[in-house]
Amino acid sequence: MLGLKLKTDPRWVNIAEDNLGEILSDHAWCEQKAATNAINLIINNSEKEDLVTEMTKIAIEEMDHFRMVHDIIKARGFEFTRERKDDYVGLLTKFLKKDGSRDQSMIDRLLFAAMIEARSCERFKVLSENINDEELSQFYRELMISEANHYTTFLNFARKYGEREYVDNRWKQWIEYEESIIVNFGKKETIHG
Repeated sequence: MLGLKLKTDPRWVNIAEDNLGEILSDHAWCEQKAATNAINLIINNSEKEDLVTEMTKIAIEEMDHFRMVHDIIKARGFEFTRERKDDYVGLLTKFLKKDGSRDQSMIDRLLFAAMIEARSCERFKVLSENINDEELSQFYRELMISEANHYTTFLNFARKYGEREYVDNRWKQWIEYEESIIVNFGKKETIHG
């Protein structure tokens, strides 16, 4: 369904389990950034009532996920660490179109968001199926479903506001670009790392 070319090696979960506090802190920051992205889509496209309505829901849901992850960090006695740069997202940002119309920029931003949600969904699936912690396994299964819904929402809005052939071609470019960069990830104690 997600269309990703490369799957995460399940052994990445071993890194996650050995660095659970770091993974959880990084995950919390990912949720905060996802909320910020939804808010930015609202700010830059306020005239699109349906988009604003859905991005509001996503921003609230992402901040609720932030709260849930932060609660797990506190309950388990981990330190909530400072935000770190997300190299994966940084490389995706470089692929955003810098030229074109305002609508094309919005469409690319929606596809950028869909890509991040797709990879997060895939990582959460790997965690839910392989982590030896039943509570976290269930938690990541629930979040996987949420991320899949967000992925679909972003992709559907891109298709609604853009010409279908253009959006589908651009999405294929995003998939191919993501494949070219993801080979360098999955080796660190971060959600996308």
